Amino acid sequence: MDLKNKADFSKLKNINKVFFYRVCGVGMGATACLLKEKGLKVAGADTLYAPPMGDYLKSMGIECLEIKDLTDEYLKGFDLIVVGNVVPGNSDEARRIENLGVPFSSFPETLGKLILNDINVIGISGTHGKTTTTYLMAQIFENLNEKPGYFIGGVIADRPSSALGDGKYFFIEADEYDSAYFEKISKFRLYSINHLVCTSLEFDHADIFNSIEDIKYQFKALIPSVEGSFIWNTDYEALGELKNEYSNKTITAYGENSKIGPRYLDESNGQSRFALLIDNQEIEFQTNLVGRHNILNLTTCILFALDCGFKVDKIKKAILDLKMVKRRQEERGFFNKALIIDDFAHHPRAVEVTLDAIITKYPQKTIHVIIEPQSATARSSIFQKEFANSLLRASSVMIAKPSKPTTVKNSKDLDCHQLMEDINKKGTPAKLASNLDELFSFIENCSQEESILLILSNGTCMGLWQSPWAKNLKPNV
Repeated sequence: MDLKNKADFSKLKNINKVFFYRVCGVGMGATACLLKEKGLKVAGADTLYAPPMGDYLKSMGIECLEIKDLTDEYLKGFDLIVVGNVVPGNSDEARRIENLGVPFSSFPETLGKLILNDINVIGISGTHGKTTTTYLMAQIFENLNEKPGYFIGGVIADRPSSALGDGKYFFIEADEYDSAYFEKISKFRLYSINHLVCTSLEFDHADIFNSIEDIKYQFKALIPSVEGSFIWNTDYEALGELKNEYSNKTITAYGENSKIGPRYLDESNGQSRFALLIDNQEIEFQTNLVGRHNILNLTTCILFALDCGFKVDKIKKAILDLKMVKRRQEERGFFNKALIIDDFAHHPRAVEVTLDAIITKYPQKTIHVIIEPQSATARSSIFQKEFANSLLRASSVMIAKPSKPTTVKNSKDLDCHQLMEDINKKGTPAKLASNLDELFSFIENCSQEESILLILSNGTCMGLWQSPWAKNLKPNV
């Protein structure tokens, strides 16, 4: 590995042309669009421009090339090459980039140095809820008549995934995953964060972390440099431990077991009422969001807005009608009168709270679940028992068998057959699908008017979402 051309931003001047190598990742794509918005010339290449990010990039006017069509002469025409985290360190691609003579960097460092270094950055971190909470923050502060910037690791129906804003508030999804093959530290350490929100913290990303302590280490490397607000859900043991370690920081602790709350009052007719203890007074709020995890995410936003000096009455109005990111409880349409809901959940806790939210929102419906364990951790045996327990409230379950083994070291693959048997033994009918035709058969059998099909995957679910079936879903019954 030859890193002599690794970018030193303190020495780089006049960066005008930036190339994104593997641009179709959500972080890479959003960063490319921010730099274009800032006025730089931006282009990128990838092997596949799958929707929704592929379509989004092209709609934003980013020049999108095929990797196979790139020449060294073309790449040498750029001032900086941003390298996606999907490029392996032992690959010919990595050697090619290193030897071009063009400075290269990761997207988190590029974002931190070229966009975030002189604005007010609020990092939204956590194992769960980062994308949703970042989007909620952007909407709420817009409703409070601000012009926030934001960086969201997902595609949104009504706006770009990123925007510069006016610099007063910039909300960024602060991911703990590592940055690039040549930068094995968490992305959030490169984001110049001024305020740190943490919605949750438990073990995940077993392909790069060996334990929860490894993840906490990355937070410990960040926390001393954060000088503003800390708002953490200390229902999570790891966050409670970190809070105790940093007694010199003023950390606002919320959660179901905290004094602040939230305390749930009512969920009905697509609305939620909950209460927070603010200045020793219980204040009631109402929103169109449902599900306990969404109310916890929303609580984070309320507490940060209060920290910024906004009045309770204005905040109450700002949270009444909020939207969700695509693939977060997204209602995709109807098939044979059954509602089809798409969600990104791929961790047992996320699966459980998402299923609970759908059951709460549709108490009269029969909920059938298709789950595709797609991430490296989900494909491993680490959460074998937890996945079974997370699905027990479903009326039936279809497991989409992963097509490739896990990349988690010292771990076996998830035993999908055993998972199916464990769910069956606990009273919930479960099946295992090895191909798309078997998924279609399950969908056909479960698609009655009284049914909902909840599809849980952070991938394509065996290509289901790219199939003609998905494109032909009806908008209403």
